[in-house]
Amino acid sequence: MTEALGRMNRSKLYEQVLERIRAHVAEKDLGAGDRLPSERELADRLGVSRASVKQALVVLEAQGLIDIRHGGGAYLTTNRLEAAPVEELVERRRRLPEVLEAREAIETKLAELAAERRTKDDLDAIDDALAYMGAEIKRGEPGIEGDRRFHEAITAAARSGLLAEFMRSIATQIAESRNESLRQPGRPTRSLTQHHKIAQAIRMSDPKAAAAAMRRHVQTVSKVRLLNWNPNEEP
Repeated sequence: MTEALGRMNRSKLYEQVLERIRAHVAEKDLGAGDRLPSERELADRLGVSRASVKQALVVLEAQGLIDIRHGGGAYLTTNRLEAAPVEELVERRRRLPEVLEAREAIETKLAELAAERRTKDDLDAIDDALAYMGAEIKRGEPGIEGDRRFHEAITAAARSGLLAEFMRSIATQIAESRNESLRQPGRPTRSLTQHHKIAQAIRMSDPKAAAAAMRRHVQTVSKVRLLNWNPNEEP
């Protein structure tokens, strides 16, 4: 039995379970695709409840570090289990709903205005962003930079200085929501498909369709694992 997964002397909080799992991954030199011990095995070897283990695994899943397959166990998605501090994760979860609300309100209007005001150069920039994101996804990447370029191109096409300023003021928070969303399994491809629908409505100069497509897209972005995690839940 490894030292990292040696029994704890008393029940610990899930933050401490996280540290033991991280130590085990480093000790065993595990990487992407490798399977973690089962919940039952982790609980037995650490001397804690399965609820505590499950809470720790949920935190790792919310950060996109593991893939929990129902009935199949938990698998690493990265070569290094570098989980963010729990306090940072709690803060991100607290502010994420408001960021997503702001994105839906502002970006829906930006898409509508872009459909009314776009130029050929704007359409070229949007197409370039779509192509860039597509290439990222083909390389097995989440498409973060392409996504950023796409939304930036729509903001530029809307030609609204004040709305663009609002977007810049929450750029850091938008980046967080983008990262959270594109870490979801299958999300990069789905987001790219939705981007194409938004772009088509803008290309056709259809403000209502552009706004509706953007609203559906941001609502999809809002469906992230982090919001399903309750940091106050007692194991």
